[in-house]
Amino acid sequence: MADSLHEDSEKNSSTGLNQSEPSLDIDAAKGRRVIPSGTPSDIPDGGLVAWLQCVGSFILFFNSWGIVNTFGKCGEYAGLPNRSNILPGVFQTYYERTLLPNESASNISWIGSIQASLLILLCTVTGALYDHGYFRALIITGSFAVTFGMMMTSLCTTYWQLVLAQGVVVGTGCGCLFLPSVAILPSYFSKKKALAQGIAASGGSVGGMIYLILFHQLLPRIGFGWATRVMAFFMLGTLLIPLLCMRTRVKPSAQRRLIDLAAWKEPPYALFGAAELFGFMGLYVPFFYAQLYAIEKVILTENLAFYLLVVLNAGSIFGRIIPNYLADKAGPMNILIPCAVATAILGFLWIGISTAGGIFVFCALYGFFSGSFVSLPITTAVTLSPSLGVVGVRMGMLFVPIGLGILVGNPIAGACLRGGWTGLEAFCGATVMVSGFGIVAARVARVGMGMTAKA
Repeated sequence: MADSLHEDSEKNSSTGLNQSEPSLDIDAAKGRRVIPSGTPSDIPDGGLVAWLQCVGSFILFFNSWGIVNTFGKCGEYAGLPNRSNILPGVFQTYYERTLLPNESASNISWIGSIQASLLILLCTVTGALYDHGYFRALIITGSFAVTFGMMMTSLCTTYWQLVLAQGVVVGTGCGCLFLPSVAILPSYFSKKKALAQGIAASGGSVGGMIYLILFHQLLPRIGFGWATRVMAFFMLGTLLIPLLCMRTRVKPSAQRRLIDLAAWKEPPYALFGAAELFGFMGLYVPFFYAQLYAIEKVILTENLAFYLLVVLNAGSIFGRIIPNYLADKAGPMNILIPCAVATAILGFLWIGISTAGGIFVFCALYGFFSGSFVSLPITTAVTLSPSLGVVGVRMGMLFVPIGLGILVGNPIAGACLRGGWTGLEAFCGATVMVSGFGIVAARVARVGMGMTAKA
C-alpha cells in the first residue's frame, strides 16, 4: 500500500498536477462519461484527435497573434520626432500615408496597441469562461468578431471607426481565440505537452509572415478595401478548421472562481509572473525598432528592411518548437532560463551591429531565442497549476503581467531612443536579463537548488 501511494505521488509531481479533486463520472446535461480534471494517466498524449486539437490551436494562434503582428511598428512611438513607420505595406504605414494623413503616428499606433492589449488582458475573463465549460462559445464568438471586425475595417474612413473596428472588435475576437488555443492542449498531451504548445504557438509567427506579405502584395493591386476583405475571407476559411475539429476533453468538475488570487501567494507562481512582466517589457523592442535602426544607420534600404520582421518571425517559428521539444524532457523553466540569457545577450550585442549580414543574423537568432518566451510560459503555467481544472484561470492571470509589460515596454524604449540607440538596445538586454534572474528564482522556489531537477 505504501509503495503504491509513493508511486502515485511521483506521477503527480512529475506532471505538476494535483489529483485530489473529486471526479465526476457522468455529465448530467449530456448523459456521457466525463473525464476527471486531474488524471494524467488518462491523457492520450497523441493520436489523431489530440493532434487535431494541436492543428486547431495553430490556426487560432495564426488568426490572433498573426493578425496583431500585421498592424505595423511605429517609429514615432511615444512621440519620437521625425521618425515615420518604415514597414511598407502594413496597416500603420497605410493609415499614416494615405487614409489618415492628418493623424499623428502615435495616435494611429493606439489602434494596434488596443488590439494587442485586449488579446492579452481579456485572458483573465476568457480563462475563467474556459474553466466553466464555454470553450466552443469562445471560439465561435472570437471567429465572428475577428472576421466581422476586419470586414468593417475595410469600410472605415475615419480614425474612430478604425479604433472601434480594428482595435476593439478585432482585439476582442483575438482575446476570445487566444487562451482557449493554449488551455485545451494539456488535457490531450502530458509528456508531449510542451512540444504541442510550441507547434501551436508557431502559428502566430507563421500568421504574422503570411498576413504581412499578403497585405503588402495585395494593397497596390486591389486597394485597401479589398486587400483587407481578402484577409477577412482567409481568416474565416481557416477558422472553420478549429470550429470543426476542436473539442474539450476535460469537463469542469465543479463551479470555479473567476479569479484565483491565492495563486499569487505561491512563490514560484508570483516570481514567474514578475519575471514575465520584465521579460515582455523588452522582448518586442527589436520587433518594433530593428527596421528603423537598419534605415537610420544606412545598413539596409527601406524595402529590404521590411523583411527583417519576416526574418524575426521565421526565426521565432523554430524558437517556439525546438525549445518546447527539449522542455518535455528537461522541464519548461530549465529551457526558458538559457533562452532568456541568450536573448538578453543578443540585446546587448545589437549595440555593435553595423552590417547587413549582421542585422539579418541578429534578427534570425533573436527570433529563435525570443520565441521560447511566447510558448514556454504557457507550459510553465500548467506545471504551476494544482490541477487541469484551474489551468484556464491561472493562465489568464499570468497574462496580466505579460500584457502590462507589452503595453509599457515599447513606449519606455521609445523614450530611451531619444538619448540614442545604445540606451534602447541596453534597455532591451537589461529587462530580459532581469527576467532570466526571476525565472531562476521561480525555479529555486519550486524545486530547490538541484541542477538536475525537472522544472
